Amino acid sequence: MSSESPITTTGTIIQRYNNGVYQVSLPNGKKIIGHVPSYLEELHSSLQPEDQVSLEMTPFDFEKGRIVGKVEAGE
Repeated sequence: MSSESPITTTGTIIQRYNNGVYQVSLPNGKKIIGHVPSYLEELHSSLQPEDQVSLEMTPFDFEKGRIVGKVEAGE
């Protein structure tokens, strides 16, 4: 297991797929696949396209990220 800290960023949900998987656009325009971990299942049901989300990514793979929260308007 890596001791590297995750990279945190925000993104905008573009498309919703099955099983808690989403296409997310990062602030730099890059599109990645984001997933909601099973312990945040209640978050999965509330996410829709155009929602802003908080993401964690490893420094080794910039194609995927873990969605860890929804960014509310005004944050």
